[in-house]
Amino acid sequence: QVQLVESGGGLVQAGGSLRLSCAASASGNIFRVNAMGWYRQAPGKQRELVAAITSGGNTNYADSVKGRFTISRVNAKNTVYLQMNSLKPEDTAVYYCNANINRFYSTTDYWGQGTQVTVSS
Repeated sequence: QVQLVESGGGLVQAGGSLRLSCAASASGNIFRVNAMGWYRQAPGKQRELVAAITSGGNTNYADSVKGRFTISRVNAKNTVYLQMNSLKPEDTAVYYCNANINRFYSTTDYWGQGTQVTVSS
């Protein structure tokens, strides 16, 4: 069983900062994490990619967050982070961690449970 456990999120005023974390784990600790990323879904909207990072550290960002958000990871901890600065009300959404994982000769995308980020104006 693979699990993605998210932490961080909450309520912040516009212009503030938050940091999200997501750690991947599996029974027996037999797995390899490939790309990891953060998605978000606002009420009434489709889930969208916010940022992603490969196991080698290559990153890509949604245009709406470039220059404000930074994705990073610690491979030894199978953990990905999202540092969010200069937050705007339009960043309000549920943020989901995603990880592409190799385990027992198969590759699967896994999702975290989601964490609410609310930015007040």
